[in-house]
Amino acid sequence: MSIKKTASIFTASALALAVSGAAQAYTIEAGDTTANVYGYAKLDMIYDVDDDLGNAVSRAAISLDGEDSSTGHTTMHAFQSRLGFTTSTPAGGSELKTMIEGDFYGGGGGSFRLRHGYGEWNGILAGQTWTNFGGFLAMHPTIDFTPSPGIGNAARQAQLRYTVDGFSVALEDPDSLGGKVTDEFDGTPTAADTHKTRLPDLTARYQGSAGDFNYAASALLRQVRYDDVGVSSDSATGWGLALEANAKVAEGVTIRGGVTHGDGIGGYLEGNPSAPAYVDPATGSLETIKATGGAASITVAAGPGNMTLGYGIATADLDDARNANVPGADGANETFEAVHLNYIWSPIRNVTYGVEVGYHTREVADGRDGDAVRVQGMVQYNF
Repeated sequence: MSIKKTASIFTASALALAVSGAAQAYTIEAGDTTANVYGYAKLDMIYDVDDDLGNAVSRAAISLDGEDSSTGHTTMHAFQSRLGFTTSTPAGGSELKTMIEGDFYGGGGGSFRLRHGYGEWNGILAGQTWTNFGGFLAMHPTIDFTPSPGIGNAARQAQLRYTVDGFSVALEDPDSLGGKVTDEFDGTPTAADTHKTRLPDLTARYQGSAGDFNYAASALLRQVRYDDVGVSSDSATGWGLALEANAKVAEGVTIRGGVTHGDGIGGYLEGNPSAPAYVDPATGSLETIKATGGAASITVAAGPGNMTLGYGIATADLDDARNANVPGADGANETFEAVHLNYIWSPIRNVTYGVEVGYHTREVADGRDGDAVRVQGMVQYNF
């Protein structure tokens, strides 16, 4: 067995973190297996000019105009710090890969949690990793751990996936990312005790490129259901579509964009302020909730780093829920928006600094709204 230090870029992880720079890996060779150990320590320094938005931005915490609120909050934490390892082993004419990775955002911050835990062989992936529906082509870099709303959500969940060339199809955990049926709203939707899952979510994705232009299209089909045993039950079909792309349009200049729409799509839309469906209190029928989002950004190389300006919006249609008198629907979150301006740079290899200003808004179904500003800095050391 031999151990050596090599440089390796873990592309998906870097994009999900929305920070630049290469992760430095320690490579261990044992027989036919190569293992890489990697990670980083990251400090986030946050000042919320208005409401306290949490360790990572929670737009649901934004006070509405006219409400009493507390302004000026400083937060410092290292919860995004990460540790992981990958393996690669020749097997049966293909390559058997595994990945285990965790960070300290469990419980909202402070507890170690599993991010990735999967194996992949001969095009078949099994375990927990990025959903097959969301991607990173339209995701712009942010220092805050919460991405911009409006794109196909690239969160992680358990799945069984098959990939051939640029096409992939997966069966995914229906109780996780997609969200649960609600029977009342308390600002955010409250999961119904009668929520039930019977079938996995089905996702499909195609990703390709033409020169400096990268594109992808994703589709989602799912069942949402509730079952109040002995009283009533119902199910409905949810679906979603996402388009995303980015392109290098000039030396040091990259633009990105994406749109997502669905009915019963739930959390597969990044930043969706609402649930996938609600129970009509009068009829007992299950009604899906339409939601739409979009995002656009530009990144420009400047000095030793990159400057990014990005915008995103996610909105849900709660008119039918209000007309059905679902409890709390009038004050339910209906639209989230975000604008980010940041500069991220590396003075030396394996060290990354960044500063960011984020402007976030929320609007509830009856038309009231509010906004908040977050200023954030970061220091990250990779190994």
